[in-house]
Amino acid sequence: MHISTDPWVWVAAILTLAIFTFLYKDNPLFKFAEHLFVGVATGYGLVIIYFNAFKPNLYQPLFVEHNLLYIIPFFFGILYFSAAIPKFSYMMRWPIALLLGIGSGLSIPLSFQTYIVEHTKSTILRFPYPNAVLFINALILFIGVLTVLIYFYFSYPHKGAIGTISRIGIIFIMIGFGASFGYTVMARFSLLVGRIQFLLGQWLGIHSVM
Repeated sequence: MHISTDPWVWVAAILTLAIFTFLYKDNPLFKFAEHLFVGVATGYGLVIIYFNAFKPNLYQPLFVEHNLLYIIPFFFGILYFSAAIPKFSYMMRWPIALLLGIGSGLSIPLSFQTYIVEHTKSTILRFPYPNAVLFINALILFIGVLTVLIYFYFSYPHKGAIGTISRIGIIFIMIGFGASFGYTVMARFSLLVGRIQFLLGQWLGIHSVM
């Protein structure tokens, strides 16, 4: 067992333990670590944005290369700060509307291709299948997609056969939600395991757990 003498390892370990104290109850140690994290992340993010976005994409072409076309995005960027002045806060809507319009125009075709076209192609049963397992998987996928779509079809009362099919769709929806939640829990546990390995290994030097 060899405890680390690196001061930064100690800082990281103390802050990790401060975050873990929230498992007991909200306390000043947790608030300090939380606020420190938010402050450091904000400062780091601003530096990254300046050197990776603002400087090469606006400052360099506009103020060094004197490309006057960049006045337009500079103007719309400045309008975001109008939120600090109540009298002119309405002007902030212009860059937001422009950003949402461009974002929607770029994302809708991509989303349609990715989430509708490709999923529809994956749902279509392609015969023949090389083995029964692939056929059963494709059949389950087809039934799941069809029943979930019928569940969200509200123009017709969910009675009789439609009601039965929609209830099957609910089962597939619950399975999907459960799988998503399971993946989320697994991701969180992987982060927890990483911090515990750091505390017991790099900090306290208990190498047997690594």
